[in-house]
Amino acid sequence: MKISIIGCGRWGSFHAWYSSKIGHTVKLYGRATSKNMQMLESTRGNEYLKLPENVQLTKNLEDAINFASVIIISVGTQNFRALLEEIKSLNINLAEKKFVLCMKGLESKTGKRLSTIFEEILQSKNVAVWVGPGHVQDFVRRIPNCMVMTSPNEKLTREVVEIFKSPLIRFYYGADLIGIEIGAAAKNVIGIAAGMLDGFNCTSLKGALMARGTVELSRLVESLGGDKMTVYGLSHLGDYEATLFSNHSRNRKFGEDFVQNKKFDKLAEGTETVIALMELSKSTGVELPICRAVFKIIYENADPEEQLMNLFMRSTKAE
Repeated sequence: MKISIIGCGRWGSFHAWYSSKIGHTVKLYGRATSKNMQMLESTRGNEYLKLPENVQLTKNLEDAINFASVIIISVGTQNFRALLEEIKSLNINLAEKKFVLCMKGLESKTGKRLSTIFEEILQSKNVAVWVGPGHVQDFVRRIPNCMVMTSPNEKLTREVVEIFKSPLIRFYYGADLIGIEIGAAAKNVIGIAAGMLDGFNCTSLKGALMARGTVELSRLVESLGGDKMTVYGLSHLGDYEATLFSNHSRNRKFGEDFVQNKKFDKLAEGTETVIALMELSKSTGVELPICRAVFKIIYENADPEEQLMNLFMRSTKAE
């Protein structure tokens, strides 16, 4: 099958590598101004992997969209709306194309989920969401993991799983699009909090962080019309090991470096997602204590140690 990947960063390049390895014909799109694309053009690789020789590279978005019947999108969440507007402006018939969003985040200005933005702009429900635990560094070493796929309809979910399943990635079928998208986005914020605990040598508090993080997000998911139990699956709790503990986790590393006053120069999606979560907390009336603490630390110059210790060391209360 012909697969196009839109986005040539860490995960975009992985999806090109993976799709080729499981037998698909692959084209990878990146902008001409992208340093990631320039590196791939000159070396066929990046710090994570080497692309198979049969992966085609293109800097023409129209070419990438026309090429494939299945299109993976893996770009920074806050750039997603602009990308969709650009795709829309191409006036390509998208009716027979399947889109797969391999991204985790919420639009910071609106708090909207990615599938919602997709439907609004492209007027289509032909979109699936692929999330779950795993790091590029582990996958390219052939370390297997389980992930979850979901969409607005079960038929599409099953079709996309059949296209991308392999011994390296086992998929579970997700039935709760709201819960999976919110959970996948929010775990990055919990990851930042975990990194901050590491920075203060309070790693032992991660157990309490995990227990409380799932509870506060389950309440938000339920208030938005999702299943509160979804956060205990692969999109959220199941991704905690990779996000809260792994040295490969950018969000965890961002939190650790932040409280130690070190510069962090890579994308940590949780920094924008926490803004969206504060908007959702306000609109739903659901309290999100961990997310609020992270927001106050990053954006309001609140004392990190005080905010974190207040979460866990306050007066006794019922669990």
